[in-house]
Amino acid sequence: MTASRLQRLNDAGVSFWLDGVSRFLLGSGALAALVRDWRVSGVTTNPALFRQAVAAGHSYTAQLRTLAARGATAGEAVWKLAGHDLRWVCDVLLPLHLAHYGSTGLVSVDIDPRLADDAAATVERARRLWREIDRPNLLIKIPATDPGLQAISDCLAEGIGVNATSVFSAERYQQVADAHLAGLELAARAGRPLADLHCIASFQVNPIDRAVDPLLDEIGTEAARDLRGKAALTVARLVLARHRRTYEGAAWQRFARLGARRQQLLWAATTVHDPVYRDTHYADGLFVPGTASAMPEQLLWAVADHGGIQRVQEEETESEAMRTLGSLTGLGIGLDDITRRLEGDARKASTATWHQLLDAVTTSLDEARV
Repeated sequence: MTASRLQRLNDAGVSFWLDGVSRFLLGSGALAALVRDWRVSGVTTNPALFRQAVAAGHSYTAQLRTLAARGATAGEAVWKLAGHDLRWVCDVLLPLHLAHYGSTGLVSVDIDPRLADDAAATVERARRLWREIDRPNLLIKIPATDPGLQAISDCLAEGIGVNATSVFSAERYQQVADAHLAGLELAARAGRPLADLHCIASFQVNPIDRAVDPLLDEIGTEAARDLRGKAALTVARLVLARHRRTYEGAAWQRFARLGARRQQLLWAATTVHDPVYRDTHYADGLFVPGTASAMPEQLLWAVADHGGIQRVQEEETESEAMRTLGSLTGLGIGLDDITRRLEGDARKASTATWHQLLDAVTTSLDEARV
């Protein structure tokens, strides 16, 4: 297995991000190798994988003992553990970031999802993390809730890089894009150099099919079966069309003349949930120049080994998506209701994962005190 498939896609403008990183991956040099040899040009943190690494590995033991001796709470320990890793990850990708004039080599980090309904608290937490990590290639994940949209604009206005997460629909994506433009407007008024501002929008792919496929199975007709595995890519292509129109429009051109960077689409949750599908089903369907795909190591290897290398043609995808959307509507499946429910489910899942992380760190601190 070689990186030739990844290189061909990368050379065509498709980027690859690693979903999840641990101190072991950093200390072993594996992350540096992925960046150097396997075309990985970005990293996004994953609290579930972080929890597993803290609970199962020894990479965090020494720091946990120090934190336990100082009487740190679980929340404080999470902050210190993650902060150490984040600076390290950012430094691994910083040469890439600088070599490409800031257009790549970005690192996206979660903050406490319990702040999602409080724009001011989200901005304050982002501001604190931005100061403490102190790396130009850092992005703060902000869920695209209604308060989150305001927080996205406010963070960009202060020069803080943002990854807008939990986007499940074209309508929500448009709001995220509008928040990006609003943030650029505020930054420009404040005299900030717009070329230094980074904004990513993360569209969650597989949860849509996980919600729609069972409904198609219940209908059970041949027409319904033919639509299995297509809803997620349909919505993704509608998002892509909104993105293209926004960043080709007159409102954007003004910011472009001031040196602003386009918001980048990041395809997240690209792991296949149904063994019937090809393991690179979502990745292959979203190889679009100018976009990035976040994936765990296992999926990256699958793409490198047997993934498709045909770039998606944007002009063809919107018309195809509209036909598929019409077919789903004809079967009584309303994607608007489904994507709204997925937004709520994502918030609940993120909060639950965060509590599990805190519980794991609490246990590790208790063990370190023995």
